[in-house]
Amino acid sequence: MGKLNVSMLRYLTKEDFRVLTAVEMGMKNHELVPGSLIASIASLRHGGVHKILRELSKHRLLSYERGNRYDGYRLTNAGYDYLALKTLASRDVIASFGNQIG
Repeated sequence: MGKLNVSMLRYLTKEDFRVLTAVEMGMKNHELVPGSLIASIASLRHGGVHKILRELSKHRLLSYERGNRYDGYRLTNAGYDYLALKTLASRDVIASFGNQIG
């Protein structure tokens, strides 16, 4: 099991998490979620979503794959972890991150 790098978590914006959530919602019905569907679920403009998707793919929170029928994005394990940490932090279950004690 690898270590989770949470240093980028503080720099993700509200729109980044909207796109990550949109990909997660799109993966309920699709194996690869097309960018146009992500833009419509996230309620953002297509150009802005494309820039965010590129940035999230660069940080390996999403992976871009070319399928047989269409191209799309898939949420990686790190992306799922970031969504879970954001949810736990918003519910005040987690206050901060640090080194392991013990």
